Amino acid sequence: MTTEYMQNPLPSQDPSDELLIQRYKDGNNEAFDLLYLRHFPRVHNRVRYVIPENDVEDVTQEIFLAAMRSLSSFRGDAKLGTWLRTLTNHKVAEYYRRRSRKQEPQLAPLSDALSEMTGGTSQAMEDRIFLQRALQNLPENYREVLLLRFAEDMQFNEIAEHNGQNLEAVKSLFRRAVAALRSHLET
Repeated sequence: MTTEYMQNPLPSQDPSDELLIQRYKDGNNEAFDLLYLRHFPRVHNRVRYVIPENDVEDVTQEIFLAAMRSLSSFRGDAKLGTWLRTLTNHKVAEYYRRRSRKQEPQLAPLSDALSEMTGGTSQAMEDRIFLQRALQNLPENYREVLLLRFAEDMQFNEIAEHNGQNLEAVKSLFRRAVAALRSHLET
């Protein structure tokens, strides 16, 4: 009986991203469902920080559709989370390029937003709009460290590893980013 167990071990309860990617490449679509469930919260939170509320779900869906189409060519040179973050940044930039070509306003009028609110207050909506605008006005490195910390809930040591920086440099960058954000919000 022990020999049989050694030959056919029970599947892991929490398979790695790499294993799930390989299963997906081998035709197991349920593997993508698990990847989606695992990575959805971080991707969705990142999108919520930079896209107007009424488009968050659509952009998040576009990201995962693009991931599904491209996953078969994923080589594993980076972690899946890093690859998804890059894909998210690309889709967010694409979203704003499309909007600027259509010459739409950056954000919906507050009256439209109020009619679509679900459980939030008008003050919370206004605060979110101000935060999005302030984030858009920050330098890319400031915006990125804030999104990694708040939208993706990464710890400073994880951000340092992700950015290839030492811990003190990341903490210093974060403090400068928070100060710049605060300055934008106060004006």
